[in-house]
Amino acid sequence: MATPLDLQEQEQVDALKAFWQRYGNLITWVLVAVLGAFAAWNGWQLYQRKQAEQAGAMFDELDRAAAAADVDKVARVFADLKERHPRTVHAQQAGLVAAKVQLDKGKEDDARATLAWVADTGRHEDLAALARLRLAGVLLDAKKYDEALAQLDAAKLGGFAALGADRRGDVLAAQGRATDAVAAYQAAWKGIPESMDYRRLVEAKLTALGAAPAASGAGK
Repeated sequence: MATPLDLQEQEQVDALKAFWQRYGNLITWVLVAVLGAFAAWNGWQLYQRKQAEQAGAMFDELDRAAAAADVDKVARVFADLKERHPRTVHAQQAGLVAAKVQLDKGKEDDARATLAWVADTGRHEDLAALARLRLAGVLLDAKKYDEALAQLDAAKLGGFAALGADRRGDVLAAQGRATDAVAAYQAAWKGIPESMDYRRLVEAKLTALGAAPAASGAGK
């Protein structure tokens, strides 16, 4: 004879069976989706770490080639790094290093292309800003003033705003636009901390244009 407890347990079992028959398939698919997503996330994290490690090793190789002033090897490693790991910070850093070596070796066209790649495709905004500042300098040296200003206009300078203003002043001064150059240099002078020696260089540029900060009251 079944006791009340036995009947209660049987009712619970029957209710559980009914619930599983109704929702079991859905629950199974939800669990599969959750576990699959977790596995995919772990796999992506592992992939990212592996990519970063490989890119780091390639950057170290490029850095050694740069120290040896081996411009051909620098170009080869950088090309390989761009192809394999274009979205890594290491690729952007490598581009800045490669461009310096290329400039030192007189390969201005290669340097411009390298800096343009870092500026246009890089994910790290500070490195992209540095690339545009350097590219503007290279274009200035080539007397391509409008292109240099375009690079400065396109740059998200952030903490490099003062340096950008200084570079803009250089371009404007080279164009003979003294008044505009003074305004740019004044903005740079105001934005550079007094403790930095670079501020004295900007001050010298203002003095050369007859607008020394002490005389004009700039920065007060």
